[in-house]
Amino acid sequence: MTLEEYLTRWSAAHGGIRPTGLVLGWLRIVHVLVRPLARRRLPPSVLTAASGLCGVAVPLVVLAGRWWLIAAAVLAVLCALLDGLDGAVAVLTDTASAWGRVLDPLADRVGDVAFLVALVLAGAPGWLAVGVGTLTLLQESVRASARLPDVGVVSVWERPSRVIVTALGLAGAAVTPSLPVATIAVTIAAVLAVVGFTQVLVTVYRRLRA
Repeated sequence: MTLEEYLTRWSAAHGGIRPTGLVLGWLRIVHVLVRPLARRRLPPSVLTAASGLCGVAVPLVVLAGRWWLIAAAVLAVLCALLDGLDGAVAVLTDTASAWGRVLDPLADRVGDVAFLVALVLAGAPGWLAVGVGTLTLLQESVRASARLPDVGVVSVWERPSRVIVTALGLAGAAVTPSLPVATIAVTIAAVLAVVGFTQVLVTVYRRLRA
């Protein structure tokens, strides 16, 4: 499948939005990465499951010690990459399924919770992480209940933001153990989670009332 065909299918799956800017650049990279996987007809569910397992592994790696925090940060980024590749493989091979639409957000939520657990193990306060996790799950619950295209309800606290905050928090905790980097990361996450939940709630309310 050519890049243009892939972009057309991606657009159809995302409410007819044509990708531009950074999104277009990311999709170009993804298209190159997934073509070998698509040629081998790798089931998208395999990548989705790998993403979920990768997320679970992040806090386990943190338990190994200080410098393993950097490896945990790399794993968090790998989870995001796998999360993007499964959808791309489904588009390229035309193998999207109803079960895949259930499995993908499930793996994402497992990763979201695992990331927060990892930051707590790295030194962040548990009560604050619980608050972030609650807002994150509420945000996704509102989005899912509204049944609106995801691209119409994009907030500051989406999957990429969660991965970036986690990766930087874990890596920073390894490099500068004298500073409460993990706590700072979760504090930033809390602010973004409040704003993100509000954005999604307001957007859903306005669109459903229109």
